[in-house]
Amino acid sequence: MSRIHPTALVDSSAVLADGVEVGPWCVVGPGVTLGENVRLLSHVVVQQDTTVGARTAIHPFCVIGGDPQHGGYKGETVRLEIGEDCLVREHSTFNRGTPVGGGLTRIGRGCLFMTGAHVGHDAVVGDNVTFANHATLGGHTEIGDRVFLGGLAAIHQFGRVGQGAIVGGLAAVTRDVIPYGSAWGNHARLHGLNLIGLKRKGYDKTAIRRLLAAYRDLFEGDGTFAERLDAVEAGYVDLPEIMEITAFIREPGKRPLCLPGE
Repeated sequence: MSRIHPTALVDSSAVLADGVEVGPWCVVGPGVTLGENVRLLSHVVVQQDTTVGARTAIHPFCVIGGDPQHGGYKGETVRLEIGEDCLVREHSTFNRGTPVGGGLTRIGRGCLFMTGAHVGHDAVVGDNVTFANHATLGGHTEIGDRVFLGGLAAIHQFGRVGQGAIVGGLAAVTRDVIPYGSAWGNHARLHGLNLIGLKRKGYDKTAIRRLLAAYRDLFEGDGTFAERLDAVEAGYVDLPEIMEITAFIREPGKRPLCLPGE
């Protein structure tokens, strides 16, 4: 059974699962689905055509499922999907997709969005991602699992951040960040691997040393970058993380890579 505060407005087409709480002065619009035990604390707007996964909690003054901030949007039906067990803090804003971008903004499960986080239209956010205060995604961005975005970091539209990477606070990221990388600065540069994240994930010293060796061979070794990329693929084929990095780099049609020292 759902609990809806008398001051809340819930559209007749919205679907509320068991245990949903809709707090004071919230607005739940048409085409919205709230999963089991979702909590809208107060003054939350879930505008329309949005699915919120079970046990996700959304704090006051968030606007979820707002229209895409895109000059070509003409009111077409587009969606936002949020996974289970997310925590969305105050003043965060998540936009729905656009017809030209596939019509869907998708956020994974177990994500933490601190105050003022923004997810732009058609973005894809993986599982267990952390947005520190006011971290921002432009449209069409791709964020892998377990990424950490520091406070006030901004990812340029169409940018990619590979899984397990960390982006420092205040970083302006205009190029792709490799999986497990550590990037910071304005504009952001690659400064190595996300060692803290690797340790937290349970990688031991031996594994981390091999990953660092592969990183140095790729970004600091002799020869052209293309030659080093070939050599690393051949020499570290037993390391799935390195194979993920090389595949990430080789993916055609993507933005330039965030590199050290640039």
